[in-house]
Amino acid sequence: MAAMLMPKRVKHRKVHRGRMKGNSKGGTSLAYGEYGLQALESGWISNRQIEAARVALTRHIKRGGKVWINVFPHKSVTKKPAETRMGGGKGAPESWVAVVKPGKIMFELSGVSFDVAKEAIRLASNKISIKTKFIYDE
Repeated sequence: MAAMLMPKRVKHRKVHRGRMKGNSKGGTSLAYGEYGLQALESGWISNRQIEAARVALTRHIKRGGKVWINVFPHKSVTKKPAETRMGGGKGAPESWVAVVKPGKIMFELSGVSFDVAKEAIRLASNKISIKTKFIYDE
């Protein structure tokens, strides 16, 4: 199995949850490929979801085309063990997530036909827990 995405080093092991209001500040237009998968709502995308979407994309386009992943899980999510009493501090880091806001292009794709790209993006979007849409260069 491929190594999941996560930072090599972080300044702080545990981070605040934060809030996700507003639209994406950047990365809202196609920068590399001809087709893309754009977020329509905000949410946390886990490293497992990113990897599953990447596998689905690359599997469908077989050997042709190139894939760009424009999101990276920088945020650690902590969790306390099950059946633990309140108090005793914050839980241990459990997983890594990417914070995604509306408008953010998460995946880009090029070098394949429109129909292949549309289906590949559809398969990838099924692996992601937020509403998305397929976009392309006119």
